[in-house]
Amino acid sequence: MLTSIGVPLEKLKFVRGTEYQLSKEYTLDVYRMSSVITEHDAKKAGAEVVKQVDHPLLSGLLYPGLQALDEEYLKVDAQFGGVDQRKIFTLSEKILPQLGYAKRVHLMNPMVPGLTGGKMSASEEDSKIDLLDNPANVKKKLKKAFCEPGNIIENGVLSFTKYVIYPLMKSNEKFVINRAEEHGGRVEYSNFEDLEAAFAKQEIHPGDLKASVEQAINKLLAPIQEIFKEPKLQELTKKAYPPPSKNKGNTNNAAEEITPSKLDIRVGKIVEVSRHPDADGLYVEKIDVGESEPRTIVSGLVNFVPIEEMQDRDVVVLCNLKPAKMRGVESKGMVLCASVDEPKQVEVLSPPKESSPGDRIVVEGYETGQPDEVLNPKKKIWEKLQVDLKTNDNLIVVWQGNKLISKVNGNPVTTNSMKNAPIK
Repeated sequence: MLTSIGVPLEKLKFVRGTEYQLSKEYTLDVYRMSSVITEHDAKKAGAEVVKQVDHPLLSGLLYPGLQALDEEYLKVDAQFGGVDQRKIFTLSEKILPQLGYAKRVHLMNPMVPGLTGGKMSASEEDSKIDLLDNPANVKKKLKKAFCEPGNIIENGVLSFTKYVIYPLMKSNEKFVINRAEEHGGRVEYSNFEDLEAAFAKQEIHPGDLKASVEQAINKLLAPIQEIFKEPKLQELTKKAYPPPSKNKGNTNNAAEEITPSKLDIRVGKIVEVSRHPDADGLYVEKIDVGESEPRTIVSGLVNFVPIEEMQDRDVVVLCNLKPAKMRGVESKGMVLCASVDEPKQVEVLSPPKESSPGDRIVVEGYETGQPDEVLNPKKKIWEKLQVDLKTNDNLIVVWQGNKLISKVNGNPVTTNSMKNAPIK
């Protein structure tokens, strides 16, 4: 990859972490670092890159500080990363001088939306183009890519032109849309802004944009793939990315795919609410979720929603968490909310319009399949799915860019005012 864009490999140096992480000096610096970072600062620094749970592991709290400390032990002048690293970079600039080390320069690039809309994910094959994807795979992925006419928001195809194709073009090159004369003929764009404006005005059809992006991507990948035809690199590729095993017969050992269809999320109506007798910050609610009797659910919303606003309120409820006692009262579910820590703000989600208690809520694209009767806490299913649940710029709740909708009428789950907020 670096060779294809003209980076001299003789200037590269690879350093193993074990070359310095096992030294006594590094260990002592980890202890010193731990004495100047608070739990609050560690959680804040890792908010965008470390899985956020109510009871985080110590490893997740240490991670941002260890990344900051690497700057000193690698003797770098600058660190480069995506904008999701910015809070770790801020922590680094704060703590390294406290340890007597120089503050480094930090460079960031934008996060490119995935081809399927929303976040690009290594675990979602169709959301990205791999360096070794052959032309047939590139065509297949782009054909399925989200590219709504006139939509320039979270458009992965358009973003590829902005962040990959244009930066690698030579100064005299232009991005070319080839199309039949009856559809407007060939057109060239010397900068991304003109291309984006034309697409927004629907002067460019998504199919024509995809075809041109496909051609440009294949041109970029060709020299990389030519190098990888070497037998040694072919063997290395097989070891690094082994093909999935064909497990015939017994599939019990195969890794279980965790998808949002495992979640039993329903519309609920609070029919009764009171303060928890033994906890000032908790409500005890009776919620109708379409069953023979209302469920008892405990929620930590006292400091955020007045009790009179809770009574008779329509809510969104996760119904298949394992029941748990909260200060002596068994809770059989969770009221879902948008929540941010800085400053602390919580907002109860609004169910889809024209919905009734008990209506199932599903993630768009994952409507099939039955939810688990009870989520297995050992498998951390909710925790793994929850990290990709958030509100978007339109106040709609999404999972990896896909809307949470009523299975009955297709209307979305929303929030009143909180944009880009995690769902907890």
